[in-house]
Amino acid sequence: MDIDIIEEDENPMLHRTDVRFEVVHDEATPSRLSVRDSLAATLNKDAEEVVIHKLDTKFGMRKTVGYAKVYDSSEYARDVEQDHMLERNKIVADGEEEAEEA
Repeated sequence: MDIDIIEEDENPMLHRTDVRFEVVHDEATPSRLSVRDSLAATLNKDAEEVVIHKLDTKFGMRKTVGYAKVYDSSEYARDVEQDHMLERNKIVADGEEEAEEA
């Protein structure tokens, strides 16, 4: 799976960078989590700092275009993102972290 960054827009107010990217894959459309991990590795970030919002694959193509938000830290991601997006990206919210440890 190859990832190419198409566009990066800084958003200092929310401590993040909005990233548009393209994934070329050999098999079926990759999962959200595998794309997140690959994008995080490409950008030298921790996986919990990357939130994948959209993946769009045209029928029959081996190319997926996506949109992600890359935060300066995982705390900013938890503060800004909606709960359902955190859940989709398997990022644990603050309250859930304490419940899992108990």
